[in-house]
Amino acid sequence: MIHPHTELRFISDEIGHGVVATKLIPKGTITWVQDKLDIVLTPAQVSSMSEDYQKVLDFFTFRNNKGEYVLCWDLAKYVNHSFKSNCLTTPYDFEIAIRDIYPGEELTDDYGYLNIERPFKAKDEGTDRKIVYPDDLLHFHEVWDDALQKAFQEVKSVKQPLAAFLSEKMQKKINKIHKGEEELDSILNCYYEGK
Repeated sequence: MIHPHTELRFISDEIGHGVVATKLIPKGTITWVQDKLDIVLTPAQVSSMSEDYQKVLDFFTFRNNKGEYVLCWDLAKYVNHSFKSNCLTTPYDFEIAIRDIYPGEELTDDYGYLNIERPFKAKDEGTDRKIVYPDDLLHFHEVWDDALQKAFQEVKSVKQPLAAFLSEKMQKKINKIHKGEEELDSILNCYYEGK
């Protein structure tokens, strides 16, 4: 489930639609949680579908660390790629804002940690990276882990509208990480090795 202070907007002819903040979403805010309405498909289920369905799934899903395809039921499927993303996934089936996201600003992910199946050339944002590769997690996890560590310092000091969609066990884990009683697991745990 995507953060409630978002809406779908047309971004550009090149990008299409994206998810935009309608209010300030502070650093440390959980921006998306995988919930019970999201559809999770095995590789076998996807390969048994027609090519038309596979094209849709290729465009609107990401793969988890088991190689399953996750199709978000809400606007989350429209979150676009950016090499300067303002959201990062965690190994806990939720994403977090790694900096303040202002009203009118697009929420973005770096598709390099979403276990894509094929490389693609992304919009040039003036970064050294120009292409997203299936194994980007192996190369950039330390940078992303550092950003997650900094964002987690704020997780208990900001409103969390999506907290109700986290299990009690996960909420306790977040509390322990925030207090320094438990280590934050590396984003590398999201990597699907079977690619």
